[in-house]
Amino acid sequence: MYDYEYGDLCFDEDKMGMKVTSGVVTINKDTTTNLIGITIGGGPPHCPCIYVIQVSDNSPAALDGTLESGDELLAINNECVRGHTKLQVAQMIQSSVGRVILKYNKLHADARQGKTLDIVLKKVKHRLVERMSATTADSLGMSRAILVNDSLVKRLQQLDDMEQSYRHLVDHTERVLRAFYALTQCFKEFGDTFAEIGAREPQPRASEALVRFAEYHRRMERQGLMLIKALKPISRSFGTYLNKAIPDTKQTIRKYADVKFEYLSYCLKVKELDDEEITYCSADEPLYRIETGNYEYRLVLRCRQLARKRFAALREDVLAKIELLENKHVHDVVGQLHAIASQMASYNREISWMMLGGNNVSEPPLFPIEMDLTCTAFQYKSVQPVNELNQDDLNNESIHNSVDNPRVYRDLPPLLKKNDSVSALTELSQLCLDTDETDNENHQTASSPLLLDL
Repeated sequence: MYDYEYGDLCFDEDKMGMKVTSGVVTINKDTTTNLIGITIGGGPPHCPCIYVIQVSDNSPAALDGTLESGDELLAINNECVRGHTKLQVAQMIQSSVGRVILKYNKLHADARQGKTLDIVLKKVKHRLVERMSATTADSLGMSRAILVNDSLVKRLQQLDDMEQSYRHLVDHTERVLRAFYALTQCFKEFGDTFAEIGAREPQPRASEALVRFAEYHRRMERQGLMLIKALKPISRSFGTYLNKAIPDTKQTIRKYADVKFEYLSYCLKVKELDDEEITYCSADEPLYRIETGNYEYRLVLRCRQLARKRFAALREDVLAKIELLENKHVHDVVGQLHAIASQMASYNREISWMMLGGNNVSEPPLFPIEMDLTCTAFQYKSVQPVNELNQDDLNNESIHNSVDNPRVYRDLPPLLKKNDSVSALTELSQLCLDTDETDNENHQTASSPLLLDL
């Protein structure tokens, strides 16, 4: 515990509940700049101690990793610095040759202790200013930090648009595959139907052509299923890109933005504390936090350093993920779309080649399919009951001129020959019944009350 005096006033050291431990470190100086890479502050006449404000990136002190922002310097090369100004301490460090031996007090600060309500409100302010134009922010008197207009944060909107485009692409690809599967089932039904027709066709040449046509449709169905199986992984890769790659990148950007706003809030807090110190010093008035070791300021410095480390790490992560995402978008996705188009074109060429005969050069072309319609495998007989025939059926010339069943035509009553209606229909029904009874007596089978061979 130190007692700090300012004129007639005496202040005790106020560590704000933070723990401090002493240590010694030797740092080799940079041969080109003759520096160790730290910025110091404090010192007389207002602050009783010298402390580290910032450690430069990739400097000897940063590479060593011992000193951090907020640590107090006690001695340089075994020479006490108490009572020395920060300019004198800087000259002591610069005058060292090759290396510097530093005795320090390590400040064990908890970042949660520095994240006060003021920092949270500043983060909210930065989020609001992020979406404002410079003119609007200036009109409202809201400061805009240099990192507010960050192109990486603006990539969120681009990723949202890209996500929407890929969602439509995935949905369209799935619909195309489902429709193509339905088409293959139609091919299968065609194949089964034409195979049955070809099996019943008595003409050998026509039967062979119909069977070939059916087999081609079945082959089209099998090759269509193989095509769907080949295109499914491409559709799943689109889904992976949509459901994993883009959301993961967006989440990383949001984390990056949150850490960035926190870092900017600590920067703004340090600026406010510096302005407050300048105001009191210019008025030559004591400031309690400075006279008691400036631990509040040193805590904010430590929090700013930690936030800056997280900010830099997340920025590199975001840049790497965006680069991978763009490479996948430019190369992989374009290649996959080309693969889909080439697979469909290859399928259509295969079907066209197959329909033209394929390797079966000895076989005649499938089209045109020649059939003798006068020779058929079926006997088309009317099984319609006589009492359901209408006047047009009775007037049909094929009935009056039929000679295939002379007995039936000969026994028709005169009314039927004269094209009468009700009476002729009644007599014709009775005649059919009589004919059926006669056939049963002769052990002849009849499938209908009246059979007229066409």
